[in-house]
Amino acid sequence: MTTATAPPHAGAAPSPVPPRRGPRRAVGSFLGRHSYAWAMVAPVVIVLAVLVLLPLVQGIYLSLTNANEMNSGRTIGANEIPATYEFVGLQNYLDILSGADGAFYSRLVWTLQWTVICVTLHYGLGLGLAVLLNRAMRFRSMYRMLLILPWAVPPFVAAFGWRLILNDQGGVLNALLGLVGINGIDWLGEPLAAKVSVIMVNVWLGVPFMMVALLGGLQTVPRELYEAAEMDGATPWQRFRAVTLPGLRPVSGTVILLGTIWTFNQFPVIALLTAGGPGGATDILVTEAYDRAFQGIRDYAGAATYGAIIASMLVVFASFYRRWLAKTTNEVQG
Repeated sequence: MTTATAPPHAGAAPSPVPPRRGPRRAVGSFLGRHSYAWAMVAPVVIVLAVLVLLPLVQGIYLSLTNANEMNSGRTIGANEIPATYEFVGLQNYLDILSGADGAFYSRLVWTLQWTVICVTLHYGLGLGLAVLLNRAMRFRSMYRMLLILPWAVPPFVAAFGWRLILNDQGGVLNALLGLVGINGIDWLGEPLAAKVSVIMVNVWLGVPFMMVALLGGLQTVPRELYEAAEMDGATPWQRFRAVTLPGLRPVSGTVILLGTIWTFNQFPVIALLTAGGPGGATDILVTEAYDRAFQGIRDYAGAATYGAIIASMLVVFASFYRRWLAKTTNEVQG
């Protein structure tokens, strides 16, 4: 069976063919349609480029040179001394990662210990307080306000306050220990005590954020799930494992990632509380980078190399962590 197609009427004009747009016209049309959105985004893009992208590029470039205080360009009075540092490629990275630097791996081990201990305590204490404050109780609003206060205190103010508390001569903590017959401890002068001190202060500062974030997540978990689990005879611990933790999985994944990045780069607490001491015992990677850039003969290239390595480690960790979290979430939902 064939289908006849009627020919077009004589004299009828052919249907117009839309003009083909070149790449430039397509881009111009796209920008024109979204001009308002681009106008709103442009200030943020410019600020990020100036404050983040340019310093990042400059830091990576310095990490490929031998720049230091002696060979960098500077002005002394009316004399302008040009920069004489040279491009050395990956030599700085090889010196640090091979162990020839002498400080990287000891700082890395302590940084990992510091991060794991702090984030674990942040999350565990924050989750416990969030579960407690999610229940109906008297003065719940007052408790929430009091527990969130450490988060509102600037880190440098908190560090100076804790220095007074932990001072071995007349410090509040040693005075309390003396009341119960315990000899005072040099909290900031002994390596182990100094590590315990910086962890304690950082946990005090970080728990409120975890508590607030997890409390918000708890309030999104449907109450019907708890009621159904209770009707099935589930114990409080079983309800916590089967309802609370799965319900908090999205929030937990985000706050643990953020907490890890923040703690790994937590400069103010260590720099202001112990200055990395005693003898570098509490120095983490970021404070070591600061010391290289601003202490003694300033090693700008070494500090930039440390910064690039820290950024690379965090990017790799965040990438693998998000993939693992997405995989486990899909397995649970599947």
